[in-house]
Amino acid sequence: MDYAAIYEKKVAWLREAMAKANAKGFVVGMSGGVDSAVTAVLCKAACPASTLGLLLPINSDPKDLEDALLVAGEYQIPTRTIDLSGTFERFVGEVTGGGAWKSTPVAIANIKPRLRMTALYYVANEHNYLVVGTGNATELALGYFTKYGDGGVDLLPLGNLSKREVYGLARFLKLPAAILTKAPSAGLLPGQTDEGELGYSYQALEEVLHGSGGDPEVRAFVEKRRRENRHKIVPPPLAPTT
Repeated sequence: MDYAAIYEKKVAWLREAMAKANAKGFVVGMSGGVDSAVTAVLCKAACPASTLGLLLPINSDPKDLEDALLVAGEYQIPTRTIDLSGTFERFVGEVTGGGAWKSTPVAIANIKPRLRMTALYYVANEHNYLVVGTGNATELALGYFTKYGDGGVDLLPLGNLSKREVYGLARFLKLPAAILTKAPSAGLLPGQTDEGELGYSYQALEEVLHGSGGDPEVRAFVEKRRRENRHKIVPPPLAPTT
């Protein structure tokens, strides 16, 4: 693929979107992963003076913050850290009465990206910035994101790139090796990885999604996942008037 052309098109698209919205810049949640790193670098190129990376730890692995700051430093992206750990713990205690981790771990884990979305939009509103999401085409196709969490954004510059293509763009941008070699993870649960949670590698999933064959078992999983998660990528249904 011509990643130089892809880079130029995405930077131009971001500038156009900012102008259409009469916004002054971009805010990106930087998690220490490849998707957020590529997104932040694209935003910085599109709007050098007004791109802000938000670090939003919630009892997070310190290595993730280290990796996010590494990218921010190399590409001169200003950052702000808002530690939401205390807010998260208090919120969980309020809504569950305590002790619900074992019975509702996924529901509680999904609170994290929703708190982060709230922080991102506060900062965006404060500065008249747009919230730029980090989701890629593979995640969007599978509904592998939290509704109104990391799915709650204004723009998705990577939304038409597969995970493999995101890595290709990351290599073109010369992102640090620590980012390129890191196992993709949403970081919501200890030891969680994307491929471990999904049960299949991105390569196997993308073979099915791109129509280039794929294992029948993986195909069945993809079809089921897309069917069950369709509600995440369409507007809420409206009741009929008659």
